Amino acid sequence: MFGNYLIGLREGLEASLVVCILVAYLVKTERRDALKPVWAGIGVACAISLAFGAVLEFGSQELTFEAQELLGGSLSVIAVGLVTWMVFWMRRTARHLKADLHGKLDAALRMGAGALVATALLAVGREGLETALFVWASVRASGEGTSAPLIGVLLGIATAIVLGYLFYRGALKINLARFFTWTGGMLVIVAAGVLAYGVHDLQEARFLGGLADKAFDVSATIPPDSWYGTLLKGVFNFQPDPTVLQVVVWALYLVVTMFFFLAPQRPSARKAPSTGPASAGEPSTPSRVTSGDEPIVDGKN
Repeated sequence: MFGNYLIGLREGLEASLVVCILVAYLVKTERRDALKPVWAGIGVACAISLAFGAVLEFGSQELTFEAQELLGGSLSVIAVGLVTWMVFWMRRTARHLKADLHGKLDAALRMGAGALVATALLAVGREGLETALFVWASVRASGEGTSAPLIGVLLGIATAIVLGYLFYRGALKINLARFFTWTGGMLVIVAAGVLAYGVHDLQEARFLGGLADKAFDVSATIPPDSWYGTLLKGVFNFQPDPTVLQVVVWALYLVVTMFFFLAPQRPSARKAPSTGPASAGEPSTPSRVTSGDEPIVDGKN
């Protein structure tokens, strides 16, 4: 459940920050008339993400066992790829996210309401689709057969919404660079488990061989139905009897990804825009949420 909570928190917070940036900028520039198209785009993005998740869940039930395993394994691998890309992308661009979104929003304001809807839809929709796909893959990997994984995701998203609101109101400050580093590292561990489970699905679908080649079997020591077995399964997608291929793929992904993720970043040549005092009569806006070098949500920028 913790792994699913982390997914909901991490992805939900990214979407919340995007919403905060868009709304804060429109309020600051006294373009409240543009808020309705932006909220419409956000609503459409949420609806598409939910529909995508429903298609994944209910559409796969009509397939044969091998087809389900092939689909599940393939989408698990794709989900891990998308989440890995997202983790590195956010680590690299978080400090410039605000400026990038402001530029897109300025262009959309010049083009009209339709462009505003599209800007918000694309900005939030990407996070929503990634979340739906990875959550679906992670819930399959957990294999709990209960509503606990879904509850964990919903609690994570609810926490992210509350944090986003506190960011916007200026009641909370957090170093986002550090936050995304820690959560990104934990998410890589979760993704490694999802990838290993995806490999197992592909083996059961007979797309990959080696299903009978077990690396080890500690089912007697760590029973899957024990509290600690359930805990390890929920947090790390631990399997007591993985195949050799699963272990190799899990280890390679975790070591290589963690090496590059924790490697020092090269200094960026891009400079943060200067911050000046707010002009008289400027609307009240949220206080600073730092990303290490540049504020993510700051009404004075």
